[in-house]
Amino acid sequence: MAFTVAIDGPAAAGKGTISRAVAARFGFAHLDTGLLYRATGARVADGLAPLVAAQSLSPADLERGDLRTPEAGQAASRVAAMPDVRAALVTFQRSFAARHGGAVLDGRDIGTVICPDADVKLFVTASDAVRAHRRWTELADPALTLDAVLEDLRARDRRDSERAAAPLRPADDAVVIDTSEMDIDAAVEAATALVSAARAG
Repeated sequence: MAFTVAIDGPAAAGKGTISRAVAARFGFAHLDTGLLYRATGARVADGLAPLVAAQSLSPADLERGDLRTPEAGQAASRVAAMPDVRAALVTFQRSFAARHGGAVLDGRDIGTVICPDADVKLFVTASDAVRAHRRWTELADPALTLDAVLEDLRARDRRDSERAAAPLRPADDAVVIDTSEMDIDAAVEAATALVSAARAG
């Protein structure tokens, strides 16, 4: 039977780590929907038109080694603001969410647009300073300053929150988890407790 967990939030708030942990805990499939946009953006950088890039995505495209770079994140944010690209990727995401055995999807608009009827909706967030430090530490690039990473995150936040198509925001019925002062174990426990309660329902 299908059971869908929608986890949204800005970059470096911890939603990916929480999503993978929740999926592993309950044996659900997991989809990082940001990879769809990162892969589309990377293919655009390779010379494809945005809509063609989105419509012809293959599983191999999601395995590219360059999808976790800051450049890929910015490219993803740009193509995610294009309504036709978003529409092209909606069907894939909704089909994944409806799979038998349960699914966890994380992204920017899962609870608001992709899966508005999800069984559990979480919005994972953290302060700008905390998110920037996490991303800077994760990237471990001596050429990158913390200030540059902070500005990059804020630029993405502005673009994601202000776009006309599916802006980044919590669903009205989402539970907000602020990880600014939580370690990852505490954040995962908070999320899994909410999923457990919904399943016991």
